Amino acid sequence: MWKSLTLPLAAVAVLAACGNNPGEQALIGGGAGAVGGAVLGGDPVVGAAVGAGGNVVFCQMYPHRCRR
Repeated sequence: MWKSLTLPLAAVAVLAACGNNPGEQALIGGGAGAVGGAVLGGDPVVGAAVGAGGNVVFCQMYPHRCRR
């Protein structure tokens, strides 16, 4: 289970494509998380939820690390 949670979140952190607002951040992170979950054989819905939340939190905490 750790793979389906940790690796998509790490992918989001590495990509760090934030978007201009929390809605865009959630959409970008959710997409990356869904793809990561599917590629790793996990649940894409769980990956999308983790990715969306992770990207929003990351981008809000570290806006200087995000590419816009």
